[in-house]
Amino acid sequence: MTSPVLASNAERLLDGLAASIGERGYRDTTVADIVRHARTSKRTFYEQFAGKQECLIELLRRNNADLISTIEAAVDPEEDWRVQIRQAVSAYVAHIEARPAVTLSWIREAPALGAAAQPLHRQAMDHLTDMLVTLTGSAGFRRAGLTPVSGPMALILLGGLRELTALHVEDGGDVRRIAGPAVAAASALLGAG
Repeated sequence: MTSPVLASNAERLLDGLAASIGERGYRDTTVADIVRHARTSKRTFYEQFAGKQECLIELLRRNNADLISTIEAAVDPEEDWRVQIRQAVSAYVAHIEARPAVTLSWIREAPALGAAAQPLHRQAMDHLTDMLVTLTGSAGFRRAGLTPVSGPMALILLGGLRELTALHVEDGGDVRRIAGPAVAAASALLGAG
């Protein structure tokens, strides 16, 4: 069992990495930057993580889990399917808006980590796909005569949304501007079922 002190140190370090990514980007972030933001020591860092890469993978894993929880909490399965799509997209956008640099690291930086990040990517996409399949199996979708989206179709929708998100974040654009196209694409794809 992890002690509360170790857990709080890990949380502080993850927050420190997130702050440094927002300030400098992942590539330019050093362990010294992480511990400076976390207000702790390198010794504490290395008690928690083998290195910066492992810390990033854990940050992204938790961020993705938070994203899924946020979307699931925002969607009312009894609402009309179109309302559910807007609820899901609004929750997605709000989550991304809160930590755009961390999201961009997940989309652009994590793949560069190679095999070390592959389980993270696979797990995140599996969980996001499962979430979409579950959401589209709700009462609001069933009342409209719609069947749950297939896994491959959910993956196509998610991949497009990730790329649209990355482009807006990279360009420094307002992430809220992806909401309209995301709702339209999701409505077209999910409503065709």
